Amino acid sequence: METMLKVVVQPRPGSERDKERRRKKKNARELTSSSSSRYPSMPSYPASPSRGEIDVSEIRTARFQVTGMECAACAGSIEKAVKRLPGIEEATVAVLQNRAQVVYRPAFVQEESIREAIDDAGFEAVIIPDDARQPSRIITRFRIKGMTCTSCSNSIESALSKLPGVQMAVVALATEECEVRHDPGTITRAQLAITIDDLGYEAELLSVDEESTGEEFNRVRLQLESVTDSADFQVVEEILSGLSGVASFDVDRTSAMATVSYDPEKTGPRTFIESIEQSGAFKAKLEAPTGQGSHDRSLEIQHHKNYFLWSLVFTIPVFLLSMVFMYIPGMMEGLEMGRINNLSIGALLRWILSTPVQFIIGKRFYSGAYKALRRGSANMDVLIAMGTNAAYFYSVYTVFRAATSSEFKGTDFFETSAMLISFIILGKYLEVTAKGKTSEAIAKLMDLAPDTANLLSVDEDGNVTNEREIASELIQRRDIIKVVPGSKVPTDGVVVWGQSFVNESMITGEARPVPKKLGDKVIGGTMNDNGVLHIQATHVGAETALAQIVRLVEAAQMGKAPVQKYADRISTYFVPIVVVVSFIVWLAWFVSGKARSYPKSWIPASMDEFELALQFGISVLVIACPCALGLATPTAIMVATGKGATQGILIKGGQALEAAHKVKTVIFDKTGTLTIGKPIVVDTKLFKDVRRQEFYNTIAAAEVNSEHPLAKAVVEYSKRITGELSSHGSEKHEVSDFEAIPGQGIRAVVDGKATLVGNMRLMKESQIEISEEVQEHLHETETLARTGVMVAINSEVVGVISIADPVKPEAAKVISILKSMGIRSMMVTGDNWGTATAIARELGIDRPSIHAESLPEDKARIVKEIQATGTTVAMVGDGINDSPALVAADVGMAIGAGTDIAIEAADIVLMKSNLDDVITGIDLSRKTFRRIQLNYVWALGYNVLGIPIAAGALFPSTGFRLPPWVAGAAMAASSVSVVCSSLWLKRYKRPRVVEEIRRSEQQ
Repeated sequence: METMLKVVVQPRPGSERDKERRRKKKNARELTSSSSSRYPSMPSYPASPSRGEIDVSEIRTARFQVTGMECAACAGSIEKAVKRLPGIEEATVAVLQNRAQVVYRPAFVQEESIREAIDDAGFEAVIIPDDARQPSRIITRFRIKGMTCTSCSNSIESALSKLPGVQMAVVALATEECEVRHDPGTITRAQLAITIDDLGYEAELLSVDEESTGEEFNRVRLQLESVTDSADFQVVEEILSGLSGVASFDVDRTSAMATVSYDPEKTGPRTFIESIEQSGAFKAKLEAPTGQGSHDRSLEIQHHKNYFLWSLVFTIPVFLLSMVFMYIPGMMEGLEMGRINNLSIGALLRWILSTPVQFIIGKRFYSGAYKALRRGSANMDVLIAMGTNAAYFYSVYTVFRAATSSEFKGTDFFETSAMLISFIILGKYLEVTAKGKTSEAIAKLMDLAPDTANLLSVDEDGNVTNEREIASELIQRRDIIKVVPGSKVPTDGVVVWGQSFVNESMITGEARPVPKKLGDKVIGGTMNDNGVLHIQATHVGAETALAQIVRLVEAAQMGKAPVQKYADRISTYFVPIVVVVSFIVWLAWFVSGKARSYPKSWIPASMDEFELALQFGISVLVIACPCALGLATPTAIMVATGKGATQGILIKGGQALEAAHKVKTVIFDKTGTLTIGKPIVVDTKLFKDVRRQEFYNTIAAAEVNSEHPLAKAVVEYSKRITGELSSHGSEKHEVSDFEAIPGQGIRAVVDGKATLVGNMRLMKESQIEISEEVQEHLHETETLARTGVMVAINSEVVGVISIADPVKPEAAKVISILKSMGIRSMMVTGDNWGTATAIARELGIDRPSIHAESLPEDKARIVKEIQATGTTVAMVGDGINDSPALVAADVGMAIGAGTDIAIEAADIVLMKSNLDDVITGIDLSRKTFRRIQLNYVWALGYNVLGIPIAAGALFPSTGFRLPPWVAGAAMAASSVSVVCSSLWLKRYKRPRVVEEIRRSEQQ
């Protein structure tokens, strides 16, 4: 989210001294101006310095804190004063925010001069430093049009990466998107777009986001309507500044856009829009998303389709004239009539019909080739332009020679250039159509959210007083939303009234309806099957699970798998090599023909040595395009990540997808991963003379502030047996000096008693003596796969609480299946050795694969030790203490029900919290990587087999040669076949063993 500048509005100076000071300044200016001229002079620009010294075209933005303004007239006078200076592009003054923004050229004027001009106008200005104006790093995303192959994407990445202030640039050919992480103070998004445009491509801004800073502020952009002059903007600014929860705002008067940064706990976009519209004169709406969705893809598909249909209008007659009519008696004589020397009517008609195809329909190839060559690179357009130009202009040469000579006999290739362009455009149309299907998963996810929602107004007693329909994007936190049977849940929330069953399959992939009652969470985009629900919104807009899933999938499709680097490297050198090879092929056939190295009978009757060699050279040019090579990896990743998302498996990028297929060791956390994660107290053993209720009151009062699952189990058990504690803490006990010790337990002072609750390590480090009786009881507890939590009060062990966390039903089967897949399973837990060993024995994990009593840093160390042996490691966990290990592992898999930190650290998120999805994730990765390998076979196969055939390798023995238009069709088919191969992943289904586990759980 883009951090907005928070402006502190200074109070208007009200003293007579301040007014007198401003009045004297104004009189002094009027006196000075009257002595020189009646009218203010226009700015006189100094002589332009040389480009070696200063960049005259450079434009900067300066912002000033201005005090002393009282009304719009003050703002107007400041704007006039600033605009008189040389080099000023734009000046905007906001009275309510006490701020001025000036766009200027530093070659002619400096910030200090602008500040002095404001000061001379009778006001005080302070330059706002750069670090306060804008975030230190933002991520800007563009849609890029005009890319044809990986050489295009590589050249854009290279150019952007070399710009100052750019930390990273990634261009995805398959999605036609670019993501740039940059410092906005050094380079703006407008300059990035200009750089892309200068390379010969069209850049369309999609979004701008600031990297997460931990601030709890959201940002929204509003399009203002009927707001025209400064007074109108001033009213809007006054409305926004008076709203509670607005951290800052910025109104762009040029585009009539208001950017508001706000606290979502206090306000939201609906409040902004309603407040602006309550003025009665203005309207506002959320900014429409730009450049995204299936609409743009459909326009692109229609564009290519129209080009192809128009090319057919001219190409089909050319084909008939050259390939059909010439062999039909009667027609052949008619086409030969009316000769101008040796120029026939048929040749003239072919020239006329092929010219629009070459220069109008094929204009895009000329443009792309020119832009590529201008930046010193070569792409598909270069190959096509060279091939079609060679055929077309040689044919033009034959036409002029035939028209001016009665002896010249030559063959034209107008049908070659026309048919070649038509087949390539057809291939592009089929490719774009197929690529559109690879991103269907995101489109389907985005369509899950309903357009509208029923907002309820509730009084203090909980009675519904009003119901109205609003747009779903205007829902705010804590809104009460009514969800009727058969409708979709519009946002994430908690049920506050009603009961129903909700189908969450569209989010989690789990087809079984989930019962929902008071207090249960619901996910936006899921379907309410029966029963009316009233939900309170907890996450809205970009915070919802659905929005985060879409964002993760989009990010994954932007990322590049390591295997793609090889294709990018090949594509960089491929086109120049092909041009050289094509020239060598032409030269070899031409020289051989002139030297009579092959029989003259090999040359078709309608050709000579030059024309035969030319056809071989053109065929090599057009068949060797590396387009399919660049699509092999990204299209497969797009389909796989989309397919995974629909099955509840979120893969955060191509690197994770590729690494998962190499996994040979999976490390599992225990609590909440291999076990259900909801431990319960099953036994209590007291070793001192203390009342049981008092014992639990003390423990629960100490543990109520802990987030550990075991602590929550103790608190819940204490609430059931004592009824004394609220969910927020103890009202009857004084707790102080609380400290949570990771991997050990907690320490606190309860009612003046030093209390320790935790494992053996905590007791030993606190120098608490452990009697033999306590040790024996702990041993018995651990053999029963239970966790013994010791409680020490005033340095004495008072009792041991036995807690059991049931193993997940599918855990043992998952471990067994992973073993059959050649994958070793390990368990790393912070629990004691006895409990860990008992659970591992139940699951079938061998003794050397167990690591107990492990701290968070120990888990990460164990991962790195296994990686040091050359083994690819996957870590599966759900807690904060698993985050270091999740990051350290080659593939981190987070259980979806786990903590936000764990999910953020992981590479793959298992939304349903089912362990069998570990198998599905690895299996999907393996099948995807095999599909990528098959794509490379398709892509390289066309070139490896096609280039020799196009060069005439089979011609001496079989007489078979590949006409250029057939070579063009083969080249187009290679791209289409690769995309269709990737689309086969849409048919992916979970492994049969996983389906059997699911069925056994439902029975």
